[in-house]
Amino acid sequence: MRKLIILMIIVLALLGGCKSALKSDKVKVTFWHGLSGPLGDTLNEMIREFNRTHDDVEVVANPISSYAALSQKLMASIQAKKQPDIAQVFESWTSKYIEAGVLCSFDELMKEDKNFNPASLDDIYPVFLKSNTFNGTVYSFPFNKSVRAYFYNKDDFYRAGLDPNHFPATWEEFREYCKKLTRDTNNDGKPDTYGTNYNVNEWQFINLLHQAGGSILDANKQPILNSAAGVEALTYVSDLILKDKTVYVVREYEGQNDFLAGIVAMYEGSSVSITHMRQQPINFNIGYAPLPVHKTSQNAVSGANIVIFKSGDRKREQAAWEFIKWFTDTEQTAKWSAKTCYMPVRRSAMSSPALQSFLAEFPQFQGIYDQLENAVFEPQIPAWFKARPELKGFLEKSMRGNQSPKQSLDEASEKFKQILADEKFVKQL
Repeated sequence: MRKLIILMIIVLALLGGCKSALKSDKVKVTFWHGLSGPLGDTLNEMIREFNRTHDDVEVVANPISSYAALSQKLMASIQAKKQPDIAQVFESWTSKYIEAGVLCSFDELMKEDKNFNPASLDDIYPVFLKSNTFNGTVYSFPFNKSVRAYFYNKDDFYRAGLDPNHFPATWEEFREYCKKLTRDTNNDGKPDTYGTNYNVNEWQFINLLHQAGGSILDANKQPILNSAAGVEALTYVSDLILKDKTVYVVREYEGQNDFLAGIVAMYEGSSVSITHMRQQPINFNIGYAPLPVHKTSQNAVSGANIVIFKSGDRKREQAAWEFIKWFTDTEQTAKWSAKTCYMPVRRSAMSSPALQSFLAEFPQFQGIYDQLENAVFEPQIPAWFKARPELKGFLEKSMRGNQSPKQSLDEASEKFKQILADEKFVKQL
């Protein structure tokens, strides 16, 4: 019996050693990202699925508290030459990393991949492919991308005598709806409900700027935020707040909370806002709609892409590409979109069972997805990463009535030019 026990221990030890050896054969890919809450949960679930279905690669996720913290940590890791294998990034970050020479070219990885069909790139929404291409080379891949969308209280529409299945399609119609939905229900001389509220948001302004026929930069990559289109866009917002008094300014998640509380009838946020709102009780019928349009129907996508950092180990770099290729294929990008309301990377995802099932339950979301066909992307230049948050402060001055839209945007453009000049000076040193 003693010999039998010893033999069993030896066998178990050998089996354990074999398992360890097999496990060690997996190529480990470190992944830094900034997603948390229900979005992070879905990402972790998909990473676990990838690891279960791939015997040769293991993705090890490292969540960072915020995108700002992720940016700082990535810069520190690059300086220490200890960067992760893959990470979420924005286009303006990618430009810096290209200059530093620390990124792998996706073009090269795709050429080396015998199982990759180059024609499959045609299936990716053009705005995503273009925004991840730098000087003719693909250096990043779309990952968690979103568009702006409206969520509205159908019950409140009905009470105001409005069609609950119709959302205003133009700026002018939206303004009229705000007036009809701003009501003094207890006759005390003050509104109890409003059309909507606005967080001071650069992304919202960028959409309005493009819809008014403008752009952030001119053909020479110089800021033109203060163009006639820019002034028209900011004037539209400030008039809703200061003249019509049908919209009020909020901070952070106050706007979303007031919408859920029934204080405002309409709420503009990212397409993924609903994923967060569903964590709380919603006591009314909710509607979904694309942005109202003006001179154009252009809208700006936002969100992060994913890059592969050079490691000196081509096997690891190819393993990282294997995960990205899997995550952005038709089936996975459809599942990602259905569970999070991020946008699918590929057009073919719209015909997938996952999104067809999602749209059968929420048919109004089709209009939000359709915005991808007229989408644009924000500047790829590094200076935009610094200029974007600066823009917020200038917008707020006008939204709170402290100065005219023209003056605010003149100042914003000058600040942007200064940031560009400073970066050019640093490069010359």
